[in-house]
Amino acid sequence: MKYRSDPIQISAVLSLTFVIVTGCATSQETGSQFQITPNRQAALDSISPVSLRKHLEYIASDELGGRDTPSPGLDLAADYIAKQFRVAGLEPVGDDGYFQTARWRTRRPNEDSFALSVSTSHGDITLSLDQISTTPGSAIDLVDVGLIKIDFDESELPGKDVIAGKVVLTEIPDFRRVDRVQRRELFSTQRRFMTRMAELEVVAVLSVDRHSPRGSGFGRPPLIDPENVRPSRRGPQSNVPRITIHHEELVALFDEAGEMALDATITLRIGAPEEKPVALRNVIGLLRGSDPKLRDTYVLVTAHYDHIGTRAGMPEGEDNIFNGANDDGSGTVSVIELAAALTRLKPRPRRSILFMCVFGEERGLLGSRYYGRNPIFPIEATVADINLEQIGRTDSTEGPQVLNASMTGFDFSEVGEIFARAGQLTGIEVYKHETNSDSYFGRSDNQALADQGVPAHTICVAFNYEDYHGAGDHADKIDYENMAAVNRMIATGILMIADNDHEPRWYEWNPKASRYLRAWRERREVEGE
Repeated sequence: MKYRSDPIQISAVLSLTFVIVTGCATSQETGSQFQITPNRQAALDSISPVSLRKHLEYIASDELGGRDTPSPGLDLAADYIAKQFRVAGLEPVGDDGYFQTARWRTRRPNEDSFALSVSTSHGDITLSLDQISTTPGSAIDLVDVGLIKIDFDESELPGKDVIAGKVVLTEIPDFRRVDRVQRRELFSTQRRFMTRMAELEVVAVLSVDRHSPRGSGFGRPPLIDPENVRPSRRGPQSNVPRITIHHEELVALFDEAGEMALDATITLRIGAPEEKPVALRNVIGLLRGSDPKLRDTYVLVTAHYDHIGTRAGMPEGEDNIFNGANDDGSGTVSVIELAAALTRLKPRPRRSILFMCVFGEERGLLGSRYYGRNPIFPIEATVADINLEQIGRTDSTEGPQVLNASMTGFDFSEVGEIFARAGQLTGIEVYKHETNSDSYFGRSDNQALADQGVPAHTICVAFNYEDYHGAGDHADKIDYENMAAVNRMIATGILMIADNDHEPRWYEWNPKASRYLRAWRERREVEGE
């Protein structure tokens, strides 16, 4: 059951809130006084489902290959967004036109050095790179090392005198093949198992996969931010190489072997990885405000334009491109469409509006955290961040989500009530999701700005849907009419903030907002306010 804010209560709270904050009525519109004038209505009406579809059919096309970070498809998406910002008339404010470039490094394994073979009494089994899945760390050089079978769910493991210096052959369940509710427990179980392997001084763990005929090789290379190198938190288990094996003969060897018995040895070589430079880009455009006093304050409108790329090891004939139409192509094209709509306003909004599409959310909020550490405009002058995530699909696992939207951290700050009022004006119900509003607050790019003290929230329509992070999240599953309607509400909420003397504040009464309120106060104190 969802908690949905009562419209009468919202109106009353808004009126009371703005009167208390401003102290007296002003000539400027407050949230409760905000009106959709003909000029504003014309801008809202320009938000088009046809235009949104056109943008998304490119952003989520196979040509862009799932927009992994980094990838050629991600670069194509960045170029497209920059072009649309230019067409809309936004001002380029990056270090390279519309781009804010993060010059990072990627650690790429030495694929040419790879060799893996298992010697048994029946002969040798040699594996190619596409028959394994792993993320190598340091170099590995094992020659004719003993192989021992261990059941993953075995409660009693052999002593160190039996297992030390050997390679373990086991079968670790795949995250992708268990229900989402079971994944946290499986992750904890895996960590405990690998930690125990490290304690027993195992030199490597091979896990057989009886489902996928091909592997992902060395997978996605790690990214290194030279400005933010942190010590690893992975624990001792990360010292033991773990390799998933996609090979029928090794599955049969595992199944036929008795308890811990294997008359086999393994030879495994992986060269030391090489670091190479990589350029990653946030795409940023500015709609400069019209008010002489407020134009140097900023409302951020953000979305991440990356997704998770392609996946090797898919069965023959199955789609291996994870297009990410809803996650977060829908947010990306909404930023584009909102920019095009709000640049039509004459006069322009009083505060400046910064439109930004960021890289690397799927790899840990990388682009938004980079901006938080390297802001184009001062963080203390940034009054709010409205982040857009998964606003295109209405086929939620909770049932159809039409003409409504949820906001994460709804009651952490005044932003939630402002957008509830914007929803009243535009026919969209903006509500606090009973379970997801708070729990999802830290799962998108708003978190990076909130950590800097900025009142930052994510607007979402469907938190979960059937093929979330799946290959089936295609552009033809988007409800474009509904997405356009939600975007009109978002545009209204943005204008309510941009045209108001009062900037949104974190709620002091909500303990969940205390860390962000503290960050905001500390930043203001540093700036002498």
